[in-house]
Amino acid sequence: MAGACPPELAVAVAETGGMGGAGVLQFAPLRIAEWVEQFRAGSSGALQLNIWIPEPPVADPDERERRVAEAREFLGRFGTPDDAPGPPPPAFDAQCEAMLAARPTVISSIMGVFEPDFVRRLHEQGIAWFACATTLDDALTAQEAGADAIVAQGMEAGGHRGSFDQEAAERTDVGLFALLPRFADHLQVPIIAAGGIADGRGVAAALALGASAVQVGTALLRCPETGTSKEWAASLDGLAPEATVATRAYSGRLARAAPTPYVRAWTEPGAPRPAPFPDQLRLVGQLRRGEPDGMDEVNHWAGQSAALATEEPAGEVVARMWRDASGLLA
Repeated sequence: MAGACPPELAVAVAETGGMGGAGVLQFAPLRIAEWVEQFRAGSSGALQLNIWIPEPPVADPDERERRVAEAREFLGRFGTPDDAPGPPPPAFDAQCEAMLAARPTVISSIMGVFEPDFVRRLHEQGIAWFACATTLDDALTAQEAGADAIVAQGMEAGGHRGSFDQEAAERTDVGLFALLPRFADHLQVPIIAAGGIADGRGVAAALALGASAVQVGTALLRCPETGTSKEWAASLDGLAPEATVATRAYSGRLARAAPTPYVRAWTEPGAPRPAPFPDQLRLVGQLRRGEPDGMDEVNHWAGQSAALATEEPAGEVVARMWRDASGLLA
């Protein structure tokens, strides 16, 4: 998850036999290089860099401006957004070049597929491509585009939904254990299970249903290496699966988070729909710079397995998950 993947966490996971990872959506090329350098100073293990695929051009600029205005007005209840322009977002092409130069084990995508030339180049360098998918149609598209493995993301997952069509994300919220057999019956590439897995039972079940590996996020959010804020960690403690919220309030794209007052406000009667991505992300960033009142200082991502997350070191969490899963599978 972007914002919750310091090098120290990736090192702890890799040194335990897993694959460390970083969400580089908001990393400038130099930051990508620095992050990888810090990781490799602590581990020679496997490493994944993950990025979002840019969305297509806006179909209706006037409608977009209307939604931006409504969202800005609603955000006024939390404070006054800072109108000073922030730094421009990193250029996607430059980020891709930086990832290639870093030569990780895996470059992974979410919300779409890479262009054929980039896929060719990463394969020429011996880098694998993992593509996130939430439906079989998206998974087949990624497989045809050259993905080496598909990350099957169930609706239980914390953070952003990997739907290729973000406007359809709410209508394609399939649970992981329904998604896995469907993928296994139709794909030729390996499947990695993601969403709601936070202990050995979830790992064993995912492998039994056709996954070759699992990917976890929320399970590690309370580990000391993650550096999660006290407020975010507290929102995960004992959080029931049904209490998590699918929301567009942080970025304009659908994601699962803890039900903070800020997130709940967007579900109240009369609340507008959040602005599209990246406008909502920009507005939220401006609000945070303006000393917000009642606004979450960070995005409180939370998968439906949040109550299983513990404050133990990440290496111990990963080792126990695999040990318990191996016992069950045996």
